[in-house]
Parts: sequence; C-alpha cells; structure tokens
Amino acid sequence: MTALARYAPRYKVEVGEPEGPEWLRVDRILEPDGPELTELLKRDYDASGHMSAHANALSLLSFYAGRAPAAALLLWALEGRVLDIRPDNLWVRPHDGHGLAAVAIRSARFLPGGLETLYDVVLRQHLLPLSAELHRRTSAGVRQLHGGVAAGCAMGFCAATRERETVSPTYLLDRWRTFVAKAPGGLARLGDIEIAAGKLVYLRNTCCLYFTSEAGTGTLCGSCCLTPRDERLAAYEAGRPIITV
Repeated sequence: MTALARYAPRYKVEVGEPEGPEWLRVDRILEPDGPELTELLKRDYDASGHMSAHANALSLLSFYAGRAPAAALLLWALEGRVLDIRPDNLWVRPHDGHGLAAVAIRSARFLPGGLETLYDVVLRQHLLPLSAELHRRTSAGVRQLHGGVAAGCAMGFCAATRERETVSPTYLLDRWRTFVAKAPGGLARLGDIEIAAGKLVYLRNTCCLYFTSEAGTGTLCGSCCLTPRDERLAAYEAGRPIITV
C-alpha cells in the first residue's frame, strides 16, 4: 500500500469496515434491482442532468470504474500483488453528485495468484456483472458499457503518470497492455493508451454520451471516439484534453 500512497494519493483506500448509511457494500450494489445501485444512478442522473437512462448508465459506470477498482489495478501494476477487493470486502461512498468520494476494504489482504486473480476480482466478480445489471435495467448496450469499464480501468494507470511523484509512463504502458491484452469483456478492442506530453492518455473506441447531459452539453471528453484520433492526441500534447463540439 506504500507505493499507492506515493504515486496516486487520490486512490487512497480506507481499511476497516466503515460505518454510516452513506457507505454502500459492493455485493449489494450488484444485486438485481437493489436499492444501492438505484441510489447511485439517481445521484448521477440528478448531478449531470441526463436526457436518458441509457446515458445515465454509461456515465455512472465510467466514473465508478475509474475509482472503485483503481487501487487494486495500480498495486498490481506496481507490485504484482492482487488486493482483495472482492465485492463482499469492498465498500464505496458516493459523492453528493456523481462519482465516488471514498473506497474502503474490511481487510487489507492480498490474494494468491496474479493476473487471472486480478481479472476475477476486478472484472468477472465486479465490473462485468455491474455492466450486465445496468444493461438489464436500461437500454445501454453491452459494448458501450464495457467501453466504460475499459476507460475506467485505464484511469488508474494514467493517473499515476500525473502525480508529483510519477511512475515511468513507459513502464505503466507495458503493464496496461499486459492487463488489457486478455482481459474478459473484450476490453482490448474498446480503446488504448498512448503517451502524450510525457503522460499516459486513454483513447476510447466508445462514447459515454456525457455530452448529451445538461452538465456536458457542448463538449466532448478528450478521450471520446467522436473526435478523430489524431485530433485527440494533438489536444493531449497541447494540454487541451477537452474539445468543444
């Protein structure tokens, strides 16, 4: 956990079972028609002013996937160990609006195994079932939802190249490519990471539709597939990650 604190303090994980009604246990978020996921969807819907349940689901998943599993992904990338973030050991605390304010685990233990174990705890037991439940509840397509999973996972790698004490972008790019190459859900086809201006940046092959919301009207995310790839890279190189429609 020391490496995480040095390289990505934004992804700090609280240790110990949290108290208070604001904390949501992840295995309950994954329950069919559970109230916890309903609450997360409503928070994101109200904060962003979404025009559809489809866009609401895509937006929620992108923000969620960028925070909930980030510590486990980055610790694997830096140390090769898999933090136990199985759903029954993981809690999240939502922001007042969209996204997550904090993450907690009951026990800071590491699981035996390597990449396949990481796939199990991050994807097979967590983000892919969450995608399936959001697909069942809304009209959001599975490919677009998995695109949000891929983009969210990529953020853990990208963020560690943007802190005061950074990890080598080349090293993390290699670790990302190892992770995504055989990742369940076909994540490798949904976007890729490049180096721009000395940092890792993600280029999506799917759209989260955030630009259709009241909060996002008039702009596309810097990673959005609706902007040509060369224009996205040029914007990142120039330090302009948001592109006006």
